[in-house]
Amino acid sequence: MRAILIGEHGVQSANLIGGEWVRAAGGAGHQVTNPATDAVLAEIPSMGADETRQAIGSARDAWGGWRGRTAADRGALVGLLAGLMRRDADRLARLMTAEQGKPLAEAAGEIEYAASFLDWAGEEGKRLFGDMIPASDASKRILVLRQPVGVAAIITPWNFPSAMITRKLGPALAAGCTAVIKPSELTPLSAIAIGELAVEAGFPPGVVNIVTGDAATIGDAFFDDDRVRKLSFTGSTGVGQKLMAKGAKNLLRLSMELGGHAPFIVFEDADLDKAIAAAVSCKYRNAGQTCICANRFYVQDAIYDRFMSGFAEAVRALKVGEGTGEGVAIGPLINDKAVEKVEKHVADAREKGGRVLVGGERVNIDGLADRFYAPTLIDGMTPEMLLHTEETFGPVAAVRRFTTEDEVVAWANDSEFGLASYFFTRDASRLMRVAEALEYGIVGANDGGPSTAQAPFGGVKHSGFGREGGKYVMDEYTEYKYVSWAL
Repeated sequence: MRAILIGEHGVQSANLIGGEWVRAAGGAGHQVTNPATDAVLAEIPSMGADETRQAIGSARDAWGGWRGRTAADRGALVGLLAGLMRRDADRLARLMTAEQGKPLAEAAGEIEYAASFLDWAGEEGKRLFGDMIPASDASKRILVLRQPVGVAAIITPWNFPSAMITRKLGPALAAGCTAVIKPSELTPLSAIAIGELAVEAGFPPGVVNIVTGDAATIGDAFFDDDRVRKLSFTGSTGVGQKLMAKGAKNLLRLSMELGGHAPFIVFEDADLDKAIAAAVSCKYRNAGQTCICANRFYVQDAIYDRFMSGFAEAVRALKVGEGTGEGVAIGPLINDKAVEKVEKHVADAREKGGRVLVGGERVNIDGLADRFYAPTLIDGMTPEMLLHTEETFGPVAAVRRFTTEDEVVAWANDSEFGLASYFFTRDASRLMRVAEALEYGIVGANDGGPSTAQAPFGGVKHSGFGREGGKYVMDEYTEYKYVSWAL
């Protein structure tokens, strides 16, 4: 059976297990809808514990043959998958816009971004070098080997439904692991599309498996099965904490990319045009539904008014609409709950003295769902506001004045989160001081878009642990084995 994806009126779809396209026992399923229109896109299987265990078993059975291949062989298949994604980029982007809502140009950018992780991982797998260490005994040799951990479970979110898969899947496969992917139930079609391309690329049965359905049911099956030796999760801090507790049962190796609450600092010597352009792209990309988007804006006194004037003008120019519309920059929020959270944060800011300069309300568009929220700019942010303490995950920017470098660094670090941070300055000494002082895993210094396949992506504090990207991610999917060889 082949997984048929999206049709004019919505279709049935299937999951990839052991190289076969299968449906859930009893035909259990759930609908995937377009957040912009509420149109039903597909009926997706709701897999249970039995099907998840079947997928784990398929991955385990395939592992011996897969890890036995050369790194060059594995890397070639991973690279071929990247090429197939680029070949089908338009189809994949339209599919993503339909199920997730982001503007089509952003979706196309994500497909290229997703493919870049496969490219990098496929090459990096060839550089998993071991070591020979001089022994203290002349009759011995010390060898250090790097070997794949085994079956990797991958749990991904809805906001980047392709890139969050390849960022994990690429290095897992290149290292010699096999994988079971659990995508968000809100955006599973992009994952199934990647599965189809993996089959076309020629990955052996069981190397790549996909299960869709209830997160708790599938997650529990991952944690209860000792054949799973690695789990990589991207999602909220609250869920991540629960998964850590469950992982203790089998001492499961974990990678956690969790919540963020990024500060964005503009010093008085910054290039204002560059800072404003970065603020807009960093904050409003994907309607503010990104884990590293700026949330708290701090602008130094001397340039505050000029920055706010330019920022407001740029925000007003952002077009709201369905992702396929020409020139659209802000698509719908993912669901009603997301809109309600944004409204709660904006109302709280108003009640506590914040001034809404731009936006601050839903945007009603004829024929579309009521999930569009105007790009919003709020002046007068205070530490008491929800916007200052919680991740909004919506198109809302709140701004506060600061006077000194020391105070703004203290404000920026006054958060339980530590994923991404941003600041703008033309002072080289300040750049180094602030970059070192910010308690975040990612620092954008005069850069509002630091994510790239070559660099280690990840956070500190309540934003998780582990890194994705570059050579560093390969450590997440390999183990070091020490061999003491007596001659």
